[in-house]
Amino acid sequence: MPFLNEILKHRSLSIVGLEKNTGKTVCLNYILGRLHQMGADCAVTSIGVDGEQTDAVYGSAKPEITLYERMLFITSEKHYRQRQLVSEITAVDPRRTSLGRLVTARVVCGGKVLLSGAASTGMLRSQIETFRSQGVPLTIVDGALSRLSLASPTVTEAMVLATGAAVSPNIGQLVSKTRFVCRLIELDEVDGSLQRQLSPVGQGLWAVDSDGEVHDLELKSVFLLGKKECNIFKYGTTLFAAGAVSDHLLKYLASQKTIADTRLIVRDFTKLFITPEVYANYIRRGGRLQVLQRSNLVAVCLNPTSPQGYNLNSETACAALSEALQLPVYDVRKVNRS
Repeated sequence: MPFLNEILKHRSLSIVGLEKNTGKTVCLNYILGRLHQMGADCAVTSIGVDGEQTDAVYGSAKPEITLYERMLFITSEKHYRQRQLVSEITAVDPRRTSLGRLVTARVVCGGKVLLSGAASTGMLRSQIETFRSQGVPLTIVDGALSRLSLASPTVTEAMVLATGAAVSPNIGQLVSKTRFVCRLIELDEVDGSLQRQLSPVGQGLWAVDSDGEVHDLELKSVFLLGKKECNIFKYGTTLFAAGAVSDHLLKYLASQKTIADTRLIVRDFTKLFITPEVYANYIRRGGRLQVLQRSNLVAVCLNPTSPQGYNLNSETACAALSEALQLPVYDVRKVNRS
């Protein structure tokens, strides 16, 4: 797969899914196996628990995570004791999770492992930075469930997106849902000077005037719009929402007379909790949406099988997704079988 070379250009990678059971672990195992064949060193961690043998919801069999010699990994004390590989401990984090302290170890003889990593993205960023300072060329983060927050460019430099029949057994709906998320991932990034000014802002709604000056609108939450008297356009029609953005804000902006001149900036695509219909209306009326940092999507992978027993035609689904996304789409299960 050509995306392996693209992955190696980055220091950190997240693997995230649009839904549970979209093949994140299969994708991770494929990447780890290829990196091992290429002689590339890496570290692996997770947020939440990943690599379990049985799906907790459907009771179906799940692929375990396979690690190879020299690879570093982080997991909880509980799951470190259950590992099916030989490893040496290199560090123990004194901070505790619900499953005990986090153990960092290097694989001596490869095998299976259950990963249960950081309890927060802040802890995860700290782990990635530690590996980076130790000269580890690549850290891979496998996300539990469908936590898109791991794909934030403030956490990892690049991402692989997993989609498939678990999102929808209908190819048309699958394409539509995946295309919408990819559209958000690929939103245009603001220029460097504005990025530097807005990055330190922690919360609330802010405005940028025609001279590029940033102003606090003293609105701590966008959910207060309509409930509190506030002229959000007194400095101009460029706005920055420092926190999460839902349909509420886009609907409000789309209803204003200034919508054709409005530019809304968000931190990154993981802060957007919006529906396709509301987004489409906002764009159709002339609104613009940009991000401080754009995520680097290196690959889209497909799992044509859902836990409910639906099976998509892999070639048809990959072709339909690839045409809609204008990106290659890979069924790594098919590659692993060949």
